[in-house]
Amino acid sequence: MSLPSKRLLVGRPIRSDRLGDTELPRWLALPIFCSDPLSSVAYATEAILVALSVGGLALYHTAAWVAAAVAVLLIVVVASYRQTVYAYPNGGGAYVVASENLGRTAGLTAASALLVDYVLTVAVSISSGVSNIISAASGLQGHALALSLGFLALLLLLNLRGVQEAGRIFAIPTYGFIVGIYVMFAWASYKGVVGQPMTAQTADLGIRKTSSTAGVLAVLLILRAFANGCTALTGVEAISNGVPAFRRPRSRNAAGTLSIMAFFAVTMFVGITVLALTTHVHMAQSSSQYIGLPAGATVPTAISQVGAAVFGKTFWFYWNTVFTAAILVLAANTAFNGFPALASILARDRFLPRQLHNRGDRLVFSNGVVLLTLSAALLLVVFDANTNQLIHLYIIGVFVSFTLSQAGMVRHWQRRLAQESRPADERRRTRRSQAINLVGASVTGLVLVIVLVTKFLEGAYIVVIAMPLLFLMMRGIRAHYDRITRDLAVPDTIKLAMPARNHVIVLVSRLHQPTVRALSYARALRSDDLEAVTVSVTPEEGIALRDDWDRHGVDVPLRVLDSPYRDVTRPVLDYVRSVRRENPRTIVTVVIPEYVVGKWWQQLLHNQSALRIKGRLLFTPGVAVTSIAWQLDGTAETGPLGPGRPGDSSAGGGTADGAAGGADHGPAVAVTAPERTR
Repeated sequence: MSLPSKRLLVGRPIRSDRLGDTELPRWLALPIFCSDPLSSVAYATEAILVALSVGGLALYHTAAWVAAAVAVLLIVVVASYRQTVYAYPNGGGAYVVASENLGRTAGLTAASALLVDYVLTVAVSISSGVSNIISAASGLQGHALALSLGFLALLLLLNLRGVQEAGRIFAIPTYGFIVGIYVMFAWASYKGVVGQPMTAQTADLGIRKTSSTAGVLAVLLILRAFANGCTALTGVEAISNGVPAFRRPRSRNAAGTLSIMAFFAVTMFVGITVLALTTHVHMAQSSSQYIGLPAGATVPTAISQVGAAVFGKTFWFYWNTVFTAAILVLAANTAFNGFPALASILARDRFLPRQLHNRGDRLVFSNGVVLLTLSAALLLVVFDANTNQLIHLYIIGVFVSFTLSQAGMVRHWQRRLAQESRPADERRRTRRSQAINLVGASVTGLVLVIVLVTKFLEGAYIVVIAMPLLFLMMRGIRAHYDRITRDLAVPDTIKLAMPARNHVIVLVSRLHQPTVRALSYARALRSDDLEAVTVSVTPEEGIALRDDWDRHGVDVPLRVLDSPYRDVTRPVLDYVRSVRRENPRTIVTVVIPEYVVGKWWQQLLHNQSALRIKGRLLFTPGVAVTSIAWQLDGTAETGPLGPGRPGDSSAGGGTADGAAGGADHGPAVAVTAPERTR
């Protein structure tokens, strides 16, 4: 991407000392961190009804109790995380809390669960939002995947622009959705008082029973519905990960935002469930399960049916349709904040590649944003943006992290209580906090078991496999970094010793200005041995170069290597290694002249033998590689080593040509790769 295009899409860079300017007030933090749990109410009720529909309509009367249990669970989890944001004002996500209190294994387990869940959050949120759009515009049927990938690309660009800019954009659909839902509640209450009927589109449709509802099977169906309804809790932990993003006092603002989110989420979820049952919304797993539904007909989402029953096809119905779809798509932004932040912490602790720890031009963890986008895109493609398939993979990771985080907080408070010097009133507050977290850990642990049992064979096994693989990968990355640290550690006393000898080899193909410049640079190294080396693919090439060499009186020995198989790289490597074998204590410095072209398409006109040679030499012990770039932009200037335009070998957007034979090459400022030792 060119610089002007990047600036147009992403914006101007932000100085590091302006990081404080990106801190968030509560009104802006709510749509940024809470769009996922707030939007989950749009499909949590439907998920409950779909699960119960396996038994026909016989178990629909339990939907209210299932929803009530989910609402209570949400309140318990929010209360638990309020303790976390006060205890960990620098960011107390499940990874940090579990690592500090339960050990590294528990911390990495929580981290792997959260990383998987964040990716699923993006995929499920976007596919669910697209499903709502298709419900209102049936002409888009069959384009779910393309729409989902388009929205994902939009979210990528918005998040690369920065947290505050993205937050202001996300605030519109979030608050628009909240307003629309409460207006729907108010209008439904008015119609209920005056006795106006409210009937859903599917109220007259029956549902075929596909499973028995007797005894234990009925209990399992109800537990499965409860597990589906727990999707309303996804994203609750995001605030505890992002406490440092809040304005001061950070913990109080984060806890306040959690409480506001809990109020909206609980009341909207309960209200939508009540209206769905009141208007007799009937939801099934597939259209074939409905009795009385014409072949090929599509069934709108539950929240769309509720809106139509309350408002009819009026302004407020379309308001709710638009903002529901918008918040469902933008709910993925919760993961776009959580995933890069968690990945950055893991990279800081050397469990993920270090690049994920770096902030981009706009002070966001842009590498993490891109990685999340690619992972979610892969999921959408594999599952064809089908919400019903994706949702079975969902919430496993959420409750693993919930349980480990709350268990870690119980241990945290126990350590605080062990400090006898604490005042009595503070100890009482600590015990109260510990009791809240203990209840939270117990409840979420029980729900985790229920979710695993009820969803394992429906796709949750994929997550159960993915989490340990991610865990092992992170352990492997940490082992790699630890090994490098040990290998590169210096002794207490450092003694800088000169190598026994320095043998300099300049790779050439023909005699021209870049060759002269490279030879001049090599002579400046004041080596013990200096020679030019070329690879002759045909005898005529070697003879022609030697004649040219003698005619110009170049006072550097020229060695011609034969290549009967027309390969340039292998003869160079073999010769360099032979020099090392003859003198193991000798450092071999290989000087490689290169062309650097100004346009990307010009790279196609030159071979890449220099890149191949450099890549192979980097793995040869005792060899230092120096690139001398010759910039082909027509602005030659005279430097200390002769004519030519100095420049970094990475400048000009170009890449290099071959250096030793059958190719052209040239020099400027040296870029030296470190010598590799045994």
